[in-house]
Amino acid sequence: MQTKFKRHQAVKIIRLPDPDRIEWYADEQPLQKGMKGTINILLPNGQYHVLLNDKAGNVLCYAPFNEEDIELA
Repeated sequence: MQTKFKRHQAVKIIRLPDPDRIEWYADEQPLQKGMKGTINILLPNGQYHVLLNDKAGNVLCYAPFNEEDIELA
């Protein structure tokens, strides 16, 4: 399977994830386009499990993204 991204690569989100699929790690904060994160794992369905950070660099949440929803940071 060809993948565009690899584990631990820094990415920026283009589209917001489905709110029902977000795994909050800290207090819920509004997600915005352009937030930075890191690829955590490649899911069996071909999506990427991405760790999103807040502005201070703390872990905010984890969410699944399609390849088209993220880009290299």
